[in-house]
Amino acid sequence: MFTIFGFYKFKNSNFLRKNKEFLQREILKNNIKGTIILSQEGINGTIAGKKRNISMIIKSLKKVFKFKDFDSKNTSQCEFQPFHKGKIKIKKEVVPLGIKVNKKNKKLNKYVSNKSWNKLISNKETLVIDARKPFEHSVGTFKNAINPKIQNFRDFPKFLKKIEKTKPVAMFCTGGIRCEKASIFLKNKGFKNVFQLKGGILNYLNKTKKKDSLWKGECFVFDNRISLKHKLKQGSFSMCSGCRTPLSVQDKKSNKYEEGVSCSRCYDTLTSTQKSRFRMRQSQINVAKKSGKKHKFQKEY
Repeated sequence: MFTIFGFYKFKNSNFLRKNKEFLQREILKNNIKGTIILSQEGINGTIAGKKRNISMIIKSLKKVFKFKDFDSKNTSQCEFQPFHKGKIKIKKEVVPLGIKVNKKNKKLNKYVSNKSWNKLISNKETLVIDARKPFEHSVGTFKNAINPKIQNFRDFPKFLKKIEKTKPVAMFCTGGIRCEKASIFLKNKGFKNVFQLKGGILNYLNKTKKKDSLWKGECFVFDNRISLKHKLKQGSFSMCSGCRTPLSVQDKKSNKYEEGVSCSRCYDTLTSTQKSRFRMRQSQINVAKKSGKKHKFQKEY
């Protein structure tokens, strides 16, 4: 069994290159996979490994960056390793929006969780915004939520400029980090009643009973689990190898769906050469499975 740990922490950080080299050695030594992003404003990541090794990396992160706890974190379990590699990246921002987060502006953010969140988004006056990408929104979202339909989070401000400043705004994303910056942007533009789901969708699904939940569908995650249900249990979605979009059980009933090759969204746009190449790859994966081996492109859902 593997432990998956998602986290972020906004904290001024220096010596990023030196810290990257240290953490790269640590995740290699502990057989940790996933991605950790380092920037001068903080850290963000999702990693997976054995429980004991994950605990060691958590201690290393807290020691290196000198903090007691994360701003947000979530833990789940998986029977297989959902990542292929372990990577440490240095970026200008933990989430690209052109806004720097510091103690002063972060302190102004208003966090809402569980029952209070349900009450907030059930109010007809509240504008509920899903701050994720359209394909994430299509897998599952909250009742009455609208999606900006943007492909790059840096373009999010263009959508936010269209919102009425008098309306209460409730925002959410997978783990909460995208909303941290979007909330600051709105406050800088004069919005007064801006709220964000504390810990994001993952913490809501983990802590809210299904009978009390206002969540509809599943939550997309950026690893080979593809989607999660309540209590962060494995979801029912898989991934199209042709266009890299999530597929529901219903999507796979289409005549244009072929495992490892295409789905109804990309079947008519893929060339015959591409389809032949994908079929060859899937054939190699199937041969590896039969012999008890694992192909480098094999995905486990």
